[in-house]
Amino acid sequence: MLVLVNGVERDLPETATVGLVLDELGAPRTGVAVALDGEVVPRARWERTPLAAGCAVEVLTAVQGG
Repeated sequence: MLVLVNGVERDLPETATVGLVLDELGAPRTGVAVALDGEVVPRARWERTPLAAGCAVEVLTAVQGG
């Protein structure tokens, strides 16, 4: 199924979850926030939050600096 991840279309399995997206991106599990269709997904739900075709996932990484 096609899912928009950080503005880029990706073809993911029908069973894809938020956690799978993080694995695909090689994203760390700390210092990261995830939004699914504009709603923040709590870290505790990443592995069990399913994705649907056409949904939008945004993965944001905390950055330090000034």
